[in-house]
Amino acid sequence: MDTIQTANRLCECCMEEHAVRHVIVNEETVFKGISVHYDAHYFYCERADEFYADEAMIARNDRSMKNAYCRICGLLTADEILDIRQKYEISQQDLCRLLGWGDKTITRYEGHQVQDRAHDDILRKIDHDPKWFLDLLEKARGTLSERAFHKYQKNARRQYEHLHDFYLQQTILSKYARYMDRPEMSGNRELNLNIVENVIRYFSNATAMLHIYKVKLMKLLWYADALSFKRRGHSITGLIYQVLPMGAVPIGYDSIIELGDVHYEAFEYGDGTAYKFLPTANKEYPNLTIEDMDILETVIARFAASKAQEIINAMHEEEAYKQTPPKEIILFQYAKKLSMI
Repeated sequence: MDTIQTANRLCECCMEEHAVRHVIVNEETVFKGISVHYDAHYFYCERADEFYADEAMIARNDRSMKNAYCRICGLLTADEILDIRQKYEISQQDLCRLLGWGDKTITRYEGHQVQDRAHDDILRKIDHDPKWFLDLLEKARGTLSERAFHKYQKNARRQYEHLHDFYLQQTILSKYARYMDRPEMSGNRELNLNIVENVIRYFSNATAMLHIYKVKLMKLLWYADALSFKRRGHSITGLIYQVLPMGAVPIGYDSIIELGDVHYEAFEYGDGTAYKFLPTANKEYPNLTIEDMDILETVIARFAASKAQEIINAMHEEEAYKQTPPKEIILFQYAKKLSMI
């Protein structure tokens, strides 16, 4: 028994006002044939050596017991169901309308009733699949107010975008799986895509930087990682680069530019598509250290005014490019001979 608080109150055991302890007691009960252990809240009267509970405690203890049961059985707890609903910022009644359930179903699940397995599976699918939520929302549009519909749609789309970014990151990481335990290729650094995003935004937001297109950006990334390795013995991002005709290019570069915090404008140019990287409103770089940013500033000072062909020409003069066969991985050992200091 653990004491949470002791305060003077009217004791319902002896009907006198005195110091009463609010305590937590670990209890065991059988619910639906399952033995359940859970923490129960009570008031404790030392004079009578008895426990008692008010209505709020009774409801809290009931929910605690049923949450413990749900965890044993692999069902969502009441709090987890509430979290799913709050993720979309949808009301209890409107969620029921989406699912074709009775208006009070979610209210009961978040309160005192344990859902069945079929309903639990549906709630889990909503949690993990915002696209399905959007499909249900469209079908239920006639039962919702326009204001509510657009609010839920906006929130679901935001969740869908986050999920897209998650799978995109997993796709990029899968391309690097074959290079695990190859620090000579990654610059003694494990790939960190949050850092990659920060670096790209840092370059894009640099006021001195002339227009950044994809070719130039790829070289800026390599120069930043190579300079970091030369100075500190490790890269900034953990990206792995291969030699292509226009210089160093990171593995998965086409996917990297699609990361959530990377903003660009695409337009037709000649026979292909040009990608111009844009400044962002977010000027915070939580994943970069002061040393990282100092290295990026050195790269910016060197190449801010350079056009794509100029930085390509500079790359072609680096030992890393000269010593690496076409399409092969550039080893970071060549960064020691980098033209920049």
